[in-house]
Amino acid sequence: MFMYHVKTKNFDNSCLPFLNKIVNKNRPPDTADTLTLSPLSRHNNPIMSKNFWLKLKKPIFVLAPMANVTDAVFRRLIAKYGRPDAMFTEFVSCDGLQSVGHAKLLIDLQYTEAERPIVAQIFGSKPANFYKTAQLARELGFDGIDINMGCPEKNLVKSGSCAGLIRTPQLAQEIIRATQAGAQGLPVSVKTRIGFNKNEIETWIPALLAVEPAVLTVHGRTRKEMSLVPANWDVIARAVEIRNETKSKTLIFGNGDVRDLEDAAAKAKQYGVDGVMLGRAIFGNPWLFNREKKTPTIEERLHVLVKHTLLYEKILGGKKSFDLMKKHYKAYVSGWDGAKELRIELMTAKTAGEVEKIVVLYLKNNTNK
Repeated sequence: MFMYHVKTKNFDNSCLPFLNKIVNKNRPPDTADTLTLSPLSRHNNPIMSKNFWLKLKKPIFVLAPMANVTDAVFRRLIAKYGRPDAMFTEFVSCDGLQSVGHAKLLIDLQYTEAERPIVAQIFGSKPANFYKTAQLARELGFDGIDINMGCPEKNLVKSGSCAGLIRTPQLAQEIIRATQAGAQGLPVSVKTRIGFNKNEIETWIPALLAVEPAVLTVHGRTRKEMSLVPANWDVIARAVEIRNETKSKTLIFGNGDVRDLEDAAAKAKQYGVDGVMLGRAIFGNPWLFNREKKTPTIEERLHVLVKHTLLYEKILGGKKSFDLMKKHYKAYVSGWDGAKELRIELMTAKTAGEVEKIVVLYLKNNTNK
């Protein structure tokens, strides 16, 4: 059963009123949007006191946060079949968590102990809300906080958040400082891109390093490029050089077009990064981070597909659309004769029970595959 973790106590969904109190307690009055924070120097930066990142063996391999993909259910399976060095939640809106509708977003912040170290990824554009959300993350027992400064989604960018912050480096710095202050010792990291419309690594990266995030994950594309061109790992390598030139203690992770752990290790060595974040390679493959597991059989993949679907319905049923689960089916069910037909049939299912019946019948009729 999934539990919310608040300090050392465990709560199930009945804890929502308690969590609401935490959010309300931490929410500043409207006038607090002008929250003033003193700059953090390299010598008094609190991230160094509880920085779990420094305890991990390099190169560090982590799972990328992906909306409606790396939810609490999928992360639970990944923790079981091939746990990465660290996991991130789906990104959650700071503004939403500090609004009257905050209770609906708390489901995106649930996790299990098996997922540790677990990092809460958040996004927004108001430093005051980052400060209070960081306090909430501490209360919920997260090991770290990550700020999304890279998502290219049009509406989010227009609001000044995510990749939109690349155009406002001073605001980005204020947000990092606010989050560090609210985190009170938890490591604060940032995930971003190499620029907005063009490569801006020479100005953007130093601006971020100036406020000493614990980790800076650099996706090797601009916001304009979305995912339409290959990730530029040479530019990521330049980010490492800039870090070294400035004598910053921030870890640099690379992200973009990483196929598997072998590819991740090769990129870490070639480009000098401290770690690699893997994203799309996890689709249909919760074994991705398992260094001992060979390619799973068709039967294993289908059994996990069923388990994934049943768990999704149990944990998120009635809270999130069942159709969100179906984006995983294309990845689980591909690469063999008859996969397309099975996938088409699975797409018609409306419940986990129907999915289970379809898979059981398929395996019964295809025992030699």
